[in-house]
Amino acid sequence: MLRVGLTGSLGSGKSTVATMLRELGAHVIESDELGRAIMEPGQAAFNDIVRVFGPEVLMPDGRLNRPGLAELAFKGGRVKELNAIIHPAVIESQRKWMEELFAQDPAAVAVVVSALIFEVERDARDGGAATAAYADLRKRIDRIILITASDEDKIARYVARIGSNGLDRARAEADARSRLAHQIADREKASRADYLLENNGDIAALRDQVEALWPRLKQESNSNLKRESLE
Repeated sequence: MLRVGLTGSLGSGKSTVATMLRELGAHVIESDELGRAIMEPGQAAFNDIVRVFGPEVLMPDGRLNRPGLAELAFKGGRVKELNAIIHPAVIESQRKWMEELFAQDPAAVAVVVSALIFEVERDARDGGAATAAYADLRKRIDRIILITASDEDKIARYVARIGSNGLDRARAEADARSRLAHQIADREKASRADYLLENNGDIAALRDQVEALWPRLKQESNSNLKRESLE
């Protein structure tokens, strides 16, 4: 088995690469999907968010106003408070998913897609006892793939994804820059990643990189399986 973290800043192309890896045979889970699930009413993280941020983050139907919560977190300087609630719950969901997957397929390559793999580790180190268990990244992830791109490309992709234009486009660009400011720069992440993929917008070139990497991931998965069988 092999636990792979696929990361990259906002707009780097994580979903595109995740789709390519899935087509090659990887098992892929998106941290954003897990985050949405744990923020539903009735979940512990939902209750903690309301307790910390107040009932003003709720919509009339009792669900979270996610855009409003994001604006409060990013523009109000409360990102770490929100992450301290969400990250541990998401990581626990990832762990359970991997356990179930490897029980079914011991040679699986499990890919967790997350923009904030390194940021979770950073915040865990800074968060004290409540989040210290998540500070050791290498106990949770065997290999890390980092997708790099220029900031301008990232911002352009983000704006295109949410379909903004005119004045809305300016707001979307400002939002993207605010989010990027809270993420660790590619140059710092690159020194700690195992594999780098460059996404300059050429999909064919990106696919070539992914297809060249896949046999190495499969080989490492099989090697891990052999080591475990000897223990």
